[in-house]
Amino acid sequence: MSEKHVTVSISKKLYEQIEQRVKKSQAEFRDVQEYIEFVLNELVKEDEETEAAYTPEEEEQIKKRLRELGYL
Repeated sequence: MSEKHVTVSISKKLYEQIEQRVKKSQAEFRDVQEYIEFVLNELVKEDEETEAAYTPEEEEQIKKRLRELGYL
């Protein structure tokens, strides 16, 4: 099953900067689109991992400890 794509506009200057990175990547990325998709996927994964860093119980323990230390 192929994924559907949408078009996103970026400035020509940014496109050219990314194009230079792709050329320097020693064929790690085929083109600018592949590079941008990789970077955005990494950001989304990182954001998801950050959101799930602590369980609600762990957060409460951290808050309790911070209150005990006088930070909250």
